[in-house]
Amino acid sequence: MRDSVILVFFFSSRRRHTRFTSDWSSDVCSSDLLYMDKVLLPKKIEFGENALSEAEYPKNALVVTTTPPELSSKWLDRMGIQDYMLFDKVTPEPSINDVNNLISEYKSKNPSVLIGLGGGSSLDVVKYSASDFGIDKILIPTTFGTGAEMTTYCVLKFDGKKKLLHEDRFLADRAIIDSYFMDGTPEQILKNSVCDACAQATEGYDSKLGNDLTRTLCKQAFDVLHDAIMNDKPENYPYGSMLSGMGFGNCSTTLGHALSYVFSNEGVPHGYSLSSCTTVAHKHNKSIFYDRFKEVIKKLGFDKMQLKADVSEAADVVMTDRGHLDPNPIPISKDDVIQCLNDINDGNL
Repeated sequence: MRDSVILVFFFSSRRRHTRFTSDWSSDVCSSDLLYMDKVLLPKKIEFGENALSEAEYPKNALVVTTTPPELSSKWLDRMGIQDYMLFDKVTPEPSINDVNNLISEYKSKNPSVLIGLGGGSSLDVVKYSASDFGIDKILIPTTFGTGAEMTTYCVLKFDGKKKLLHEDRFLADRAIIDSYFMDGTPEQILKNSVCDACAQATEGYDSKLGNDLTRTLCKQAFDVLHDAIMNDKPENYPYGSMLSGMGFGNCSTTLGHALSYVFSNEGVPHGYSLSSCTTVAHKHNKSIFYDRFKEVIKKLGFDKMQLKADVSEAADVVMTDRGHLDPNPIPISKDDVIQCLNDINDGNL
């Protein structure tokens, strides 16, 4: 991966502050974005090899993570951060209780900045909490594939039920992306994660909610990821995922993601499900990415999938996912969904 690079962005928006809440059904944009006229990105993005250790961190920072001390201490040493507090009580799939616990324990200590260090759980708690503290937030993903450090989305449980939240205030003030965290990640998780990033980038490019800038970012993301996969350069996966998050996070994913959740409901990992679902969706949509997407799926070595549920019943479930289907580049009927699901079952990609 390239040496550490810093990008600084200043964007203004003509659109008023928006708030969106939905029952958990997807990880992407929904119908509140039907009139997209802006692109939101963190003010400062630091990425590349050694970005983590070369970044500067304010004194009296509050680091938020789910990770136990034996691992988080290694990450903190790598960061070189000296003056900080640590909250490592975030639970996997966090709830509003995690947010409240963080605020009640540390608000009176007046931290200078919140640093989310970890996967989506840690980042989401920081996204939601920062406005209560009235301070900036720095997001440092230790996993990749979702692009969460680039988006205005947050997932928390309320009364035991997951909610997908969308507010401008969830956007990071700084994001730091470093391939350092890939060391030791199991191969199958890497494959699933990079497939997710590829699907987000290519579906985002095709989304009706996109614009020239989001399409530029999505195309560049897939170009980086395609090259990294085909030429065995996994150190570039986080960079491609970052670009993907910048692109699709300002528009949406489409049919491939809508199809994937009926497989996820049967326990198929999300990235794995997209290997077939996004391929078939690109074939149906006549996407410019169809052939190259098939190349990366073949290179990554994903196996055929088989849906256990009745295809017609599964299609009914897919058809309720308007957040993905409405932005699809062409209209989708139940018959279209049934054909796609049958193609997946038959291995007709």
